Amino acid sequence: MKNAIIVAFAGIVAGALATTQVAGPLLAQENARNSSVYEQLDLFGDIFERIRAQYVEEVDAADLIEAAIDGMLTSLDPHSSYLSPDDAAQMRVQTRGEFGGLGIEVTQEEGFVKVVSPIDGTPADEAGMEAGDFITHVDGDSVLGLTLDEAVDLMRGPVGSEIIITVVREGEPEPFDVSIIRDTIKLTAVRTRLQGDTVVLRVTTFNDQTMPNLEAGLKEQIEAAGGMDAINGIVLDLRNNPGGLLTQAIKVSDAFLEKGEIVSTRGRAPEDGERFNATPGDLAEGKPIVVLINGGSASASEIVAGALQDHQRAIVVGTKSFGKGSVQTVMPLRGDGAMRLTTARYYTPSGRSIQALGVSPNIVVEQPRRAVNAEEEDEGSAANRSRSEADLRGRLNNDSLSEDEIRQIEADREKADAAAALREEDYQLAYAIDILTGLSAINRAD
Repeated sequence: MKNAIIVAFAGIVAGALATTQVAGPLLAQENARNSSVYEQLDLFGDIFERIRAQYVEEVDAADLIEAAIDGMLTSLDPHSSYLSPDDAAQMRVQTRGEFGGLGIEVTQEEGFVKVVSPIDGTPADEAGMEAGDFITHVDGDSVLGLTLDEAVDLMRGPVGSEIIITVVREGEPEPFDVSIIRDTIKLTAVRTRLQGDTVVLRVTTFNDQTMPNLEAGLKEQIEAAGGMDAINGIVLDLRNNPGGLLTQAIKVSDAFLEKGEIVSTRGRAPEDGERFNATPGDLAEGKPIVVLINGGSASASEIVAGALQDHQRAIVVGTKSFGKGSVQTVMPLRGDGAMRLTTARYYTPSGRSIQALGVSPNIVVEQPRRAVNAEEEDEGSAANRSRSEADLRGRLNNDSLSEDEIRQIEADREKADAAAALREEDYQLAYAIDILTGLSAINRAD
């Protein structure tokens, strides 16, 4: 018994020694890391005091600290940043759908400001700004070397004032200036219309108005068409939509899905991940959907396009989307400021991340640039208009059709002519409507 106690005691001592041998280096490493952090913080304090005491001009201590915080955040990725109290208040206004400015969503690339997308109906859109444009100068001042927030501050100004932006655009040999008059930006989150037998839902942003606007607009257009049976499908136009609220993207996706995952987010720790699933109910009642995207479709737009594509609920048409697959959390800070921090990546239902890759359309359709001016185009159209038997004087009448059948043929021809005219105005949208028209014809044949 005594020997057993001695053996057991020896085992305890050996275990304690082994634990000490393993834990010792780990504890030393942790202490070394903490020591290094404290040394760096001491270095920051030293630099801060030297700037305050020795810089050529007197500086505001609060401005220095804000700049240091913003520099720390912007060094992480293009979407993390510090929001001053004014910036935080402006952001809250934007999510409600009305704010002052130019009407462009921007990011930073290679030191310059890059346009993610102009917002429909805003001064930037009307001035001809395009997704992918690089802004190099604002009122003659270079933006190279500025943070994104500093560059955006340069573009802000009183409503009604003019701003001159220098733009570099792919395909243009030289930079050129664009004059824009600042205005109050009132976002209409969703514009709806009937195009023939198709309901077109143009979603320009994802803010608090998006889902209510979409539901009301869709209901209005279906009633105008004479009921759900009278439409052949829906075009969900997300082109040049820079994104917005994740919650609204989930609601819009859910509006057309009966079940299944919409999107998942995965953070640094496994427990930080979330999954968002659809609930029963499809506003389109199973009607076919075409989603339009392009290089200006980002973030929340890509969530919707990816979800509907993965569930084979929609055909995605257009060009590759922007590729912003990260989630930012806005965290309030003391003093009414806030911190926008990238906290997760999001994944489509099939488990793919679109970060830096974007959503690839099922059918790639470029929006062609018009190579001729309007006068030349009109002349060419008139000269090339074909003649038919119906144009000949003294022709025989068609006696095989009733008057009602003839009227139906003429109505169908008018729709076809309207579709042809739309191709000149918006080729991608016309292509999407052609897909729905073809699907409708197949379903009728079945």
